[in-house]
Amino acid sequence: MRISHIHWAFPPIIGGVETHLVMLLPELVKMGHEVSLLTGSTEGAKANDIYKGIKITRVPIMNLNWLNARGLEGIEDEVREEFRDFLEKTRPDVVHVHNMHYFSRPHASILEEEVKKKRGLPLILTAHNSWDDMLFLDLTRKIRWDHIVAVSFYIKKELMGIGCDSNQITTIHHGIDTNKFKPTNKKEYKGRLAFMKNKKVIFHPARMGLAKGCDISVKAMRLVIDKFPNAILVLAGTRNIVDWGTTQQKDIAYIVDLINELGVKENVYVEMFTLDEMVDLYAIAEICLYPSSVGEPFGLTMLESLASGKPMIVTDSGGMPEVIQDGINGYIVPIRDYEAVATKIMTLLNNQGLKERIGLTGRKIVELRFTKEIMAESNIKIYEKILGI
Repeated sequence: MRISHIHWAFPPIIGGVETHLVMLLPELVKMGHEVSLLTGSTEGAKANDIYKGIKITRVPIMNLNWLNARGLEGIEDEVREEFRDFLEKTRPDVVHVHNMHYFSRPHASILEEEVKKKRGLPLILTAHNSWDDMLFLDLTRKIRWDHIVAVSFYIKKELMGIGCDSNQITTIHHGIDTNKFKPTNKKEYKGRLAFMKNKKVIFHPARMGLAKGCDISVKAMRLVIDKFPNAILVLAGTRNIVDWGTTQQKDIAYIVDLINELGVKENVYVEMFTLDEMVDLYAIAEICLYPSSVGEPFGLTMLESLASGKPMIVTDSGGMPEVIQDGINGYIVPIRDYEAVATKIMTLLNNQGLKERIGLTGRKIVELRFTKEIMAESNIKIYEKILGI
């Protein structure tokens, strides 16, 4: 089967959808399919490349950061030309797009025209997010998607709430590489991580921003270090993200000010880490945090934490309770309740046996439900159903 995927970004740009594609697309190649990707151009990446068997095409008109600065007026001809060239080059049996139900009306409309009206190809959308405005409403409902994949039951419910047919939506949770993220007794305190030796590391692996609850983690640490002075909080992130609306730098500035104001500068570290360093950080960490303050669609870092055998503390936000079972593989606390986050951290730090039991249970749950193999097979079943094969 020839499968063409389209999304706004791909590594070196880092984010939840980009990580999802890194897991999904090579797995489709392993299953014997011909896979291509149209994505946004980015500094340091080739316009045409091959990554683990995936034929990648990068163009400026798919770069949301560039589009945010340029604006969408008068973009139609260029969008049409790039979509047409990509489809003629890849000649797909099915086109699978990600988060094309937002950001740009011209892109979504021209996509429907080129894929469905002109070529009669199936058009599948994976909805990784939902929004609260008319653009989301229009593009989700009016574009004739043959099927929609929701990354959580929470997102499926959001789509049904705006009138999408539940029979046209399938929930497929994210899956990860359980060989890459796994429990280990070997802790690598190398390079920039050397200072963490002999510290109790609390790791917040999600993108740095207020929506991800970074400020809540900082406030919780103010309470934790009174009982555990050698505990440190590591806030991880990357500058290579899709920053639609350019909010990240403002959020980071606020978080740094908060750290200074609370007097926790010696116990809280704001750093940008590579993907390889992230694997080492999970191994070093005692506990992971993701106290999201918004309706989190899913949260891939939950799976990375659990697969690494680490307890995860999250909020009762969006799709997070679909993965975290309170007291079983982590803890669920109310949104913005930093005191509850601190209490759960200290409970785990005080009880090594409990921490290890919760971590091992989390690993088993990932192996049963959230692997990249399960995710890929579920997507193939949708393609086959739509194509009637």
